[in-house]
Formats: sequence, C-alpha cells, structure tokens
Amino acid sequence: MVIFDLDGTLTVPTLDFDAIRADIGLPPGPILESLAKLSDDARTHAAAILERHERAAAEGAVLHDGAIDTLQTLRDRGFPIAILTRNARRWTDLVITRFGLVVDALRTRDDGVIKPSPEPVLSLCVETGSDPRSSWMIGDHRIDLESGRSAGCSTVLMIGRQPPPTYAHQADHVITALPQLLDVLPPSPWPGR
Repeated sequence: MVIFDLDGTLTVPTLDFDAIRADIGLPPGPILESLAKLSDDARTHAAAILERHERAAAEGAVLHDGAIDTLQTLRDRGFPIAILTRNARRWTDLVITRFGLVVDALRTRDDGVIKPSPEPVLSLCVETGSDPRSSWMIGDHRIDLESGRSAGCSTVLMIGRQPPPTYAHQADHVITALPQLLDVLPPSPWPGR
C-alpha cells in the first residue's frame, strides 16, 4: 500500500499554520495537540477558526503536478492507495471529490488517533490487507515520517521546491515531484514476485 498525506504532499501546501496559530492565539507547536489542552469553550472557538482555514484550503486546493497520473500508475501496479491526514474529513472529502481521486482507504482526524502515532497507518494496512513492512508512507512533514516509520513502513519525504529540512535524513527517500515515486517504489507491492 502507498499512503499519502494530503496537504503539501498530494496538494500544493496552502494551510498557513502560523496564521492559524495567530488567529487562535496558540503558542508555536502542533495545532491539534494545542487545541486538546484548551478549555471546552476555548476549544469550540478555536475549532471554528481552524475549520475556516481548512475550508479555504480545500476550496482553493491545487494538486501537485503529476499527482493523478502517479496515483493511477501506482494503482495499475497493484498498490492500494490511501490518504492519511490530520485534516477534517469533510474538507478531505471535498478535495478527493473535486479532483476525482481514487483511494482505497482514508483516515482523517475525525477517525480517531492521528499522526504521528503509528496507529492510523496500521489501521489503514488492516483495512486494505497490506503488510506495513511492504507499505510506503509519503508525506511532507516530520510527523508523516514518524508515523510511517513507527508502523514499519518505508518513508518518502516530498519537499517540492523547498530546500530539504533538517530532518530529511530520517526519510528513506526524498523527492521533489510526485512522479519520482514511480522510480523509488518497487514495480509491485508483492516483493519477490
């Protein structure tokens, strides 16, 4: 199986996390974890702000060049395709529908434990009947690498046009464009065949 992060990996990054934190009044660090520490009233207010940002990002989303062809080629090779995102399901569904993305499994923050835990990766593997050791996690952030690696997957860091981050060495592979995955991944999800 090939598991893709959404924002910044399949789509060009549009969520401005610093602006979200500023609008909510959060300190630096992961937004969802910070929201969990707020009082109920403050969390409700913050969730509405986050929802506004995620909606705008979904409505204005642009796929990275080659995204659809890369997904189709991987499907043609026999790889199940999944999306694992910390975004809300409704906005993830909007992006999937807008671009006609074909996926075999989907996990969002509305579905339980989130990245960087390995649990959502393992859950997707169970859902698709995939072995984590022959699966791949593709993402643009350290938490994608941590989630995939902790589950036993190979990892690919998608950096696009950005310089490699300091943690790039933690990935098994680093790519600048999605079609490069076709050279990185094996020709089949079944090793030895």
